[in-house]
Amino acid sequence: MIIISSHTRTRTRTYNIILSPIPFSRKTKGNNFLSPVSSFHQYRLGWPQFIIKYPPQEPFPLSLLSLSLSKEKPETSRTMRPNKNQSPINIKIITLSLFFLLFLVLVAWSSFSSPRSNPSPKAENDDLTNPSSSLSTDEEDQPKPSTPACPTLPLTPTCTKTPPSLANALVHYVTTNITPQQTLKEISVTLKVLEKKSPCNFLVFGLGHDSLMWTSLNHGGRTVFLEEDKAWIEQITEKLPSLESYHVTYDTRVHQAAGLMETGMGDECKVVSDPRFSKCQLALKGFPSDIYDMEWDLIMVDAPTGYHDEAPGRMTAIYTAGLMARNRENGETDVFVHDVDRVVEDKFSKAFLCEGYLTEQEGRLRHFIIPSHRTRSGRPFCP
Repeated sequence: MIIISSHTRTRTRTYNIILSPIPFSRKTKGNNFLSPVSSFHQYRLGWPQFIIKYPPQEPFPLSLLSLSLSKEKPETSRTMRPNKNQSPINIKIITLSLFFLLFLVLVAWSSFSSPRSNPSPKAENDDLTNPSSSLSTDEEDQPKPSTPACPTLPLTPTCTKTPPSLANALVHYVTTNITPQQTLKEISVTLKVLEKKSPCNFLVFGLGHDSLMWTSLNHGGRTVFLEEDKAWIEQITEKLPSLESYHVTYDTRVHQAAGLMETGMGDECKVVSDPRFSKCQLALKGFPSDIYDMEWDLIMVDAPTGYHDEAPGRMTAIYTAGLMARNRENGETDVFVHDVDRVVEDKFSKAFLCEGYLTEQEGRLRHFIIPSHRTRSGRPFCP
């Protein structure tokens, strides 16, 4: 038995080869015999390389050797030898796999930790149809402001119930053939201001068929009506008990307008103060205390009656509205005067609400914006 060592590029294997020598003559010459060349003889028997070691005393003919290998024929060179291109491909696959895993980790981390931005209208609709959608952890930790019940008009998706004041107004104006005294264009002037300021404090001189409309347009705010006719208040409030109205008394007459204009030009009428403490004859002092304590955002002068000489006229109402606007702590007051086509309303609004504060006129309605005079000392009564 001869030990044969197989040398491959990866490891060394050992095979047992049985050599069956056939007798031969020493005198025979040629390439059929093995000649000893050193302490051992080495022969190549194909792939893998076999090294045959045996004592050189007796040479053996290589062609007459019969080899019995205890192992099967070695694999071909394609399977035994490593492919030179295999290593770069494996590196590429590993690199791509690492990048893919890193991408998955980043996506998972961003979806878990990043706060959700403000949803678009389409996203809001999707959230409504998808019950499983939820807020991020950061948004849940933040305090959520309480939402008032139906705060303003127009209605929002979170408040779809019709406000009582609006419902009453719809029923009232659908079932009556009496329309407000102001035209659509005149009402639109005040409506634009209410759209910006409501809910707010709205004081109206006069109680009429348009009172429910003003209350509805100022939904959520306070709308107060001052009326000269007590019987008329009872008649209106019986049908519309939700209206807040007060009875007031005027001791002037339209035929006194010229004299009252001269009085209003005096120095005592140019002093800005609470109407209750004013020394001007035009200042009204008979209102409930709450009317004077409130800072009004809008004031509408559409009363008292002023279309005949014995009517109270609106001289004192116009002056008092301008004085209350100037006497507020800060900010501005929008003052509206209706029926400016008449002499009293025309002259007194220009004199005491000031043409410098006039911003708009539509039909018989004038709109003045009067700033607070208490925030800046020395401000003239009219600009």
